[in-house]
Amino acid sequence: MTTSNDKDKALRARVRLFGNLLGEVLREQAGKSVFDTVESLRRGFIRLRKSYDPELYRELMDEIESLDAESLNLVVRAYGLYFNLVNIAEEDYSHQHRRRQIRRGLRLWRGSFYDTIREFHRDGVTPEQLQDLLDRLVYMPVFTAHPTEAKRRTVMDLQRRIFLLCGELDRPESTGVERERLLDEVKAIILALLRTNEVRTTRPEVHDEIRLGMYYFRTSIFAAVPKAYRYLERAVRLNYNDNHPDRPVRVPSLFKFGSWIGGDRDGNPFVTHDVTIYAVCTASQTILKEYLARLQSLKGILTHSLALVPEIDCRTLGLRDDAEALGLVEANSRDGEFYPEEPYRLKLKAIRKRLGYNLAYVESELEGTPRPLDPRAYQSKEAFLDDLYRLRDSLVGIGDRLLAEGELKDLIRLAETFGWHLVRLDIRQESTEHTTAVTEVLKQLAPEIDYAGLEEDDRTRVLGELIEAGTHRADALGEGLSDKTREVIKVLEVKRQLIDLISRECFGTYVISMTHSASHVMEVMYLASLTGLAGKKADGSWFSDIQVSPLFETIEDLKHIEHVLGTLFDNPTYRELLRASGDLQEAMLGYSDSCKDGGSLASVWNLYNAQKRVIRLTRSHGIECRLFHGRGGTVARGGGPTHESILSLPQGTVEGQIKFTEQGEVLSSKYSNNETAIYELTMGATGLMKATRHQVAPEEKVSEDHEQVVSDLARFGEEAYRKLTDETPFFFNYFHEATPVRELGLLNIGSRPASRKKGDLSKASVRAIPWVFGWSQSRHTLPAWFGIGSALRRWREENPEREDTLHELFEKWPFFHSMLRNTQLSLTKGEMNIAREYAGLVSDQEKAQEVYSMIREEYERTVEEVLHVARVDSLVDIDEYIGTSMKRRNPYLDVLNHIQITLLGRHRDESTPEAEREKWLPPLLRSINAIAAGMRNTG
Repeated sequence: MTTSNDKDKALRARVRLFGNLLGEVLREQAGKSVFDTVESLRRGFIRLRKSYDPELYRELMDEIESLDAESLNLVVRAYGLYFNLVNIAEEDYSHQHRRRQIRRGLRLWRGSFYDTIREFHRDGVTPEQLQDLLDRLVYMPVFTAHPTEAKRRTVMDLQRRIFLLCGELDRPESTGVERERLLDEVKAIILALLRTNEVRTTRPEVHDEIRLGMYYFRTSIFAAVPKAYRYLERAVRLNYNDNHPDRPVRVPSLFKFGSWIGGDRDGNPFVTHDVTIYAVCTASQTILKEYLARLQSLKGILTHSLALVPEIDCRTLGLRDDAEALGLVEANSRDGEFYPEEPYRLKLKAIRKRLGYNLAYVESELEGTPRPLDPRAYQSKEAFLDDLYRLRDSLVGIGDRLLAEGELKDLIRLAETFGWHLVRLDIRQESTEHTTAVTEVLKQLAPEIDYAGLEEDDRTRVLGELIEAGTHRADALGEGLSDKTREVIKVLEVKRQLIDLISRECFGTYVISMTHSASHVMEVMYLASLTGLAGKKADGSWFSDIQVSPLFETIEDLKHIEHVLGTLFDNPTYRELLRASGDLQEAMLGYSDSCKDGGSLASVWNLYNAQKRVIRLTRSHGIECRLFHGRGGTVARGGGPTHESILSLPQGTVEGQIKFTEQGEVLSSKYSNNETAIYELTMGATGLMKATRHQVAPEEKVSEDHEQVVSDLARFGEEAYRKLTDETPFFFNYFHEATPVRELGLLNIGSRPASRKKGDLSKASVRAIPWVFGWSQSRHTLPAWFGIGSALRRWREENPEREDTLHELFEKWPFFHSMLRNTQLSLTKGEMNIAREYAGLVSDQEKAQEVYSMIREEYERTVEEVLHVARVDSLVDIDEYIGTSMKRRNPYLDVLNHIQITLLGRHRDESTPEAEREKWLPPLLRSINAIAAGMRNTG
């Protein structure tokens, strides 16, 4: 029988190896004293985990409290570096495990392209149905820059090098002298990491966040995307095309990428229209440079001589036109015919020259000295693709399909995926900003309308009439507008400019946070009409170069989603504008705020129902719908494994397109290495395929009885959650004192402020990210599980005759299974004994212990109920990989948590001189980074 110890033997060996190398570096560079302290604390807390000993605990705390600030700095950094090495080892282990499965010809993992397409074929999905399914797909992760990423790019570069060295160490021939050389390289990078400041000395600006977003594309995604397509093509060929050569299935380009970085201005005053220009142009510059580099590489491959391959058709390639338009001289005439010696290289040169003009235009915008786009540049990505298709077709025509299917095909895939824009930048702004702007604008352009005094229905009607009339223009506005209103309008003007000069695909949707009513959407459409983004043309036809995505965030907003969208669809002006933009309505669902508002059970259930209602509504109006899932990195903010998350969406609500946010630490853990990026893109795409399958083949529906069970659970869970968060007076004081949430604002990890209102301790003021981050650091992790135990127990007690129902749901319903699996993940990362130590930081201990007791009792209740439903003995049995990983990490996290508690007490002690308190801040901030690395999540 294979035990878990046998299965991860190689991983444990690699972790031990990295730990030993780190120990050597510490002993050599930090000195024996620091090394001995690190080892003493490590061994001590491991012993405490096995058997609690109050005397040993006191000795360990005395050791921590005796350390000076510099020693604490080094100890914390050592543990943080250890966790980063463990993360690399685990990532490499997963990658190597998948590679071994492929080499041995074993059944590939659930969610691989081969496994998914084979399942479709076995279930009787025809080639025509599969083609229909693939043609519907759009898989769009959206990168965001919320303050959750605690890593510096410099650190990620060094970690990437260790990951690559892992691959070399895994090779069978890496023995003897070669292995020693590789180990020396790893040790040298560990030394470099020890010498590198992992904490930013200054808060990043939005420009820094934009450049970091581009880093992932250059580092991994440009390599990962073509490979992902190749794996999908291979799966289709082996399962379909080889069996049905007369009905071949073609794999379209289904990956698209979005971004909020440089477009998300909700709560971030540093995101201005100038920043948006920078974001769009930097993205365009990044992809154009990638194309140019790949074209240069192709120049060394497509070296065909016309003398040797006379069948190459220069006319079809358009070489004469290129030579004349671009002044190329590498060709001559023979018998009156255009005769380039190396036609493909000449074509590649022409393509590069045209792209160079496109790049020059974008860079002139970035330099602040814009100049017109050169007429010799490509006027659209379609023209660029046409030239690439000509090369491909010519190669196939002369029998060189092997070359056409190589690097050229990869370039075509990139061009089809990224165009000129690389990412579609979403703009996000809060609804009240638009209401204020419209009020100010109408005071000038239509003073007879008292917009602020209008009822909701009248606002929607009046705005529709104004858009249809089309008499208002932004250039008619005079002085007197507030700076905020001018900025709202300027952003829309910039959008119009960049769409015209770069690409319509530069922008995604305009996301309106806190959408409470239909007028909030119509306000944006009216402001867009002022800047030429939407309205009526001279011939009376409608146009719209803006798509609006209302964001429904709170539990209350989710309940009203149908009314808001229904009102919009019934408005004749909005309906015409939607039709003009493609009859696709995007609606964004906020996981973070709804979870913070009503707890995870109420959040997931209200989101579940909101999706069903939206799809039902859009179908009744003949409108296509794309749901935009505002998922965070952590379970408490809608995170979790992408494949399972997509499969857990309500049946029938995915209509081929899915869009979701990828945030913070999720970016570095998913996209720092192209091997992992391929896996993530694959798992997401196959989840989308399975969730869309209902569009081409009938599926069994989820029973209403099962849905009623979760409805009851959600109601019970929300009651329990609100009793703690809304009805316990001291609860938010506890949160602000028993977690490092106040100190998070001092850590330079994002350009955006952590709270909406400074000094406001309420639930409404604290943002979802620091809310989750603070509870995570202090090992409470309560946003993801609180209320679930009470709900499960109450349901079982009220339905004793249906004891097996919950287990049946866990086994058979992806939605319920994902919900409880994510609960298990957050419970595994929680640690109530550590949480009790953080509770000791609270000034009013009597009230603090009351709150802590409520939290601990619910934690224990939730663990017991989840195990009962899953019918397992421990949390590890639900997800062995996560459970084992946390067991491996916990003793080391114990050290960091106790150090952090000590430092929080010292830094907050107002009886101590400020200079004394400030010296504890550097190790305190480093402890936040280190615990985030150990927990593998922040906010």
